[in-house]
Amino acid sequence: MDASIDTNPHDHAYDSDEARWDAVRARASGADGRFWYSVRSTGVYCRPSCPSRTPRRANVAFHASCQDAEAAGFRACLRCRPLEAPLAERHAKAVAQACRLIDAAIDAADPVPGLAALAEACGMSRFYFHRVFKAQTGITPKAYFDARRAARLPQALKDAASVTAAAYDAGFHSSGRFYAASPGLLGMAPRRWRAGGEGETIRFAVAQCSLGALLVAATGKGICCILLGDDPDALVRDLQDRFPKAELLGAEPGFERSVALVAGFVEAPRLGLDLPLDVRGTAFQQRVWQALRRIPAGQTVGYAELAARLGMPQGARAVAGACAANPVAVAIPCHRVVRNDGAISGYRWGVERKRTLLAREAEQAAGAGEGGD
Repeated sequence: MDASIDTNPHDHAYDSDEARWDAVRARASGADGRFWYSVRSTGVYCRPSCPSRTPRRANVAFHASCQDAEAAGFRACLRCRPLEAPLAERHAKAVAQACRLIDAAIDAADPVPGLAALAEACGMSRFYFHRVFKAQTGITPKAYFDARRAARLPQALKDAASVTAAAYDAGFHSSGRFYAASPGLLGMAPRRWRAGGEGETIRFAVAQCSLGALLVAATGKGICCILLGDDPDALVRDLQDRFPKAELLGAEPGFERSVALVAGFVEAPRLGLDLPLDVRGTAFQQRVWQALRRIPAGQTVGYAELAARLGMPQGARAVAGACAANPVAVAIPCHRVVRNDGAISGYRWGVERKRTLLAREAEQAAGAGEGGD
């Protein structure tokens, strides 16, 4: 038994052989890099997360480094590759490489490499690469490609000389696929979007609520914007900037009911909001927004926790970006996501409004719970 292991004085999780053996039996990836173990019967040494069959305890010794294990006469395991970076890190690098290949192909307007080509570039089988990519990002390689292409489309429509040129610049290599996909990505036909929403009718109204000015706007399909602020005129200008050539119809009597429902929802979130939404975003943004709508009123989650729920433990920053892109305040409750330490920060419509919404929801949830006792 190697008794010379120096443990990190700030982390005593593996400062005993018993704790190390428990980590080996659990194949704990969190123990990788903290220690290594060797197996006398096979002559190899491994990282704690090695997927090989668990050895007999009597044959196991622990080492502070790979060099110590090799000095004791053991060779590196071919399965867990202890001399290389941890598996999670290798997976992250492989997925990042695949994303760069996809991005480069879209930027150059070249055909995007297929699944087999991406897997080969990452040194994996097609099946294994697909599983690793989805585990790291929360979406499939195809969904990532579709999201990146969708993100390029608005700018391509602004810059290109024609709609057809914009389609190819954005990464579409078939006009049929482009015209089939664009209404779902833009909320309207591409020519109409390129014209700044020309020909599109958007109804809107501005009201006052306890959080200040409230603007609600809707297409024929549903609510497309809920904006909060101090200045009603600034909210209207924001809507105009989004749809500079759309026909904006304000203060229609029939639309006042929708505004009243949204205002009532702001005051009493537990009542819910039974209105259709018409929000467009990338595949990833849509996944985040759907996850946000599943967070109950009165509860909060951290960005890292929400990313983990989506199957992408390293994606907290991407989740925060999707929250910031949310165009419908309150209805898609991005205010229920807080910093990992529980602190309230980062709200597009002001941190104080976020604080007020959370306090109101917590109070109403507590009142509902007391009433049910």
